[in-house]
Amino acid sequence: MKKLILLVLLLVLLAFTIPILFTIPFQGKAVAGEVEKSNSMELENQISEEAYAYSSYGEIKLYHAKTNTVETIPLDTYLYGVVSAEMPVDFEVEALKAQAIVARTYTIYTISNSAGKHEGADICDDSTCCQAWISKEDRLAKWEEAKREENWKKIVGAVNATKGKVIVYEGKPINAFFHSNSGGTTEPPVNVWGGTGYPYLQAVQTAGEENYSQYASEVTLSKTELEEKIRQSHSNFTINWQEPECIKILEYTDGNRVKTVKIGNIEMSGVEARTLFGLRSANFTFLIQEDSVTFQVKGYGHGVGMSQTGADSLAKEGKSAEEIIHHFYQNVEIISW
Repeated sequence: MKKLILLVLLLVLLAFTIPILFTIPFQGKAVAGEVEKSNSMELENQISEEAYAYSSYGEIKLYHAKTNTVETIPLDTYLYGVVSAEMPVDFEVEALKAQAIVARTYTIYTISNSAGKHEGADICDDSTCCQAWISKEDRLAKWEEAKREENWKKIVGAVNATKGKVIVYEGKPINAFFHSNSGGTTEPPVNVWGGTGYPYLQAVQTAGEENYSQYASEVTLSKTELEEKIRQSHSNFTINWQEPECIKILEYTDGNRVKTVKIGNIEMSGVEARTLFGLRSANFTFLIQEDSVTFQVKGYGHGVGMSQTGADSLAKEGKSAEEIIHHFYQNVEIISW
């Protein structure tokens, strides 16, 4: 009888043990394989979905570059600081609303696609890296005291009126680039940063941008200064200032910016020339004088995406925030989350 009981117990134990021995290694390998596949094919979608929900009523971790600290704040509170830092408060309300939607979308895209870029944070307040941001206290201090309350209400109203609205292309948040002034025509990103670009970012024209102070500027460099700046990147640079075409624009982009310029024996992109010479944009002409070169510049910024002065100009024509966005970003949808 004892032998029979022991035999039954042994059979029961084997019945549970054998499947475990066979299934545990297989399940572990299968799950790992699916995770690797998911990471390469579906991770962007997973993060984006989380970011959407996160954006509607969540908080973000903001890295303050100057103080090297991280602050956790509600998304809309962050957007108050972005809109008030990025766009003049005296712009039209519809332009401010468009900026709020663009800034929200840019934030979500950054969180979704820049994991690990800012250790312990989602986004930073350095405008050369992410978006400009300013605290309420600092923003109020920069405004005339009599207009502080009115101005802040205008900013908050623009953000709140667009609560949860984001721009998507084929169901995903777009990389919502924006800049100060296009000089009349925006630029596809491939002409600025290379790569394959984005189908929703093409060259578009906007009337009225010439009415803003950001439209035109000049930079004058002595010939010696210009030579020194070029030699910082091109040690073999030489130029004969007596040659009639010692500086020559060789090619223009879709957005009427300089694509390639030859200076002396060096060919460079308009983007490189803009950086080297401290120009507001790559939309420039030049005037060679006896001892100097003057660059006459149109626009302010890289020229990709929404032009802020263009948005204000369209708003003055009676365009809504949604119409402004559809002008600068092609074949997109504006959805609420």
